[in-house]
Amino acid sequence: MIRVLLADDEAMVRAGIMAILAHDPEIEVVAEAGDGAAAVEAARRHRPDVALLDIRMPGLDGLSATGQLRAAVPSAAVIILTTFNDDAYIARALGEGASGFLLKSGDPRELLAAVHAVAGGASFLSPAVAHRVIAQLGPDRLARAAAARERVAALTAREREVLGLLAQGLSNAEIADRLYLVEGTVKAYVSAILAALGARNRVAAAILAYEAGLPHSGTPGQGVGRTQGRTT
Repeated sequence: MIRVLLADDEAMVRAGIMAILAHDPEIEVVAEAGDGAAAVEAARRHRPDVALLDIRMPGLDGLSATGQLRAAVPSAAVIILTTFNDDAYIARALGEGASGFLLKSGDPRELLAAVHAVAGGASFLSPAVAHRVIAQLGPDRLARAAAARERVAALTAREREVLGLLAQGLSNAEIADRLYLVEGTVKAYVSAILAALGARNRVAAAILAYEAGLPHSGTPGQGVGRTQGRTT
């Protein structure tokens, strides 16, 4: 069972999200909160697997709450929910350690997919958000691509292979099956890759793989949209 904390300052929005989550028998909402501070406290008490946080709440907003919640309950993955498709919000959410970023106007199936993905250690961006992350890399995109290629080139051949599969959206278990490795070995590879690339999470690593033009690294809304494997 995936234990979920839901935080949104609008009760009707919470009710709607809970109705969507209720369709999945593997998901249980263990706590609700109407602001970021309450969400952090609820996370301490209930130790959820996934926290769904509205980006704009009174007092402590979802972005600030993300960092505090992750510090208080490192095992909890955070998905940011928003109506604002804004690059600055996306960048800050990922910088605070969020594992997912979804638009409230998106397909409800994306919400369920995202909860399952981040509960398995994934990072999930809705296709619309993934497209903006990659398309809005800035006017220095060529320089960023060159820097990404240099960083990826420093990896071993096996690490590049794992990175390419990670960026396609495969879980640690799926990568292990594909490469005939045990899952623990893949997890160790992923940890080493994130450290070598200086990537905070799997989304950042997937974006680097795309920037570097790594073969089989996926396209916006594919690998960057779903990248899995629990703690790394």
